[in-house]
Amino acid sequence: MSGHSEQVAVLARRAMLKTLRQPFQLFPIIFFPLVLLGVNASGLKAAVHLPGFPTDSYISFAIAVAFIQGAMFSLINTGTNLAEDIETGFFSRLSLTPMHRISLIAGMLIGVGATGVMQSAVYMLIGLIFGAHFDAGLAGIPVVLVLGGLVAVVFGAIGCAVALKTGSGEAVQGMFPLFFMFIFLSSSSLPRNLLKTGWFHAVATWNPVSYLIEGFRSLYIFGWDGPALVRAFAVTFGLGVAAFAAVSWAMNSRMQRT
Repeated sequence: MSGHSEQVAVLARRAMLKTLRQPFQLFPIIFFPLVLLGVNASGLKAAVHLPGFPTDSYISFAIAVAFIQGAMFSLINTGTNLAEDIETGFFSRLSLTPMHRISLIAGMLIGVGATGVMQSAVYMLIGLIFGAHFDAGLAGIPVVLVLGGLVAVVFGAIGCAVALKTGSGEAVQGMFPLFFMFIFLSSSSLPRNLLKTGWFHAVATWNPVSYLIEGFRSLYIFGWDGPALVRAFAVTFGLGVAAFAAVSWAMNSRMQRT
């Protein structure tokens, strides 16, 4: 057990340092969501005057999207790094060692989770500096960090599944428009109660990303909204089960080929 834990720890450290040492990977994870947050908060701030809008601070409303965008970039970076390991033969060499196959992915995803917690802390800090209201108080901080880490792990697992199946970094990066569309077709810009009816309301209601965003958002503008948090964690764990099942299937397929 201790040997297994050491293997996971070494691979987790490698995964985290591989991201932190490469500015072209670190910039999208940390800064791109903050840049988009600044643009949206500036351009859409008049939305707070709509009847029924839940807060008078649009940055408090919009900052939740940054956590999901950060996780999306974690998906791209994690999958791209794993695809690179496959393409260079590093993955094949590891698979020939006594290391358990679970360690290969678990170590990488633990590193992704740690990075997710770090980027969530940065989003919170920058948001507070620029005027976001965090109504949940100090007790809400660990909830945001835990949820941010879990969402990053789940998205990272999706990237790993694609990398294992295709062995191509380009295929992983090709998922960016798809996930960006999921964010766009959610309650990212307006609350669902203001969307009322129509196809967009229906899509946003069925879109799981809406519930992830609303979970983060609830801590900022409502303090403690139990149903929103329960839905956010339930969607996270549901997506996690599907993602890890996909990873297991893709791993078996990859091992058969190697």
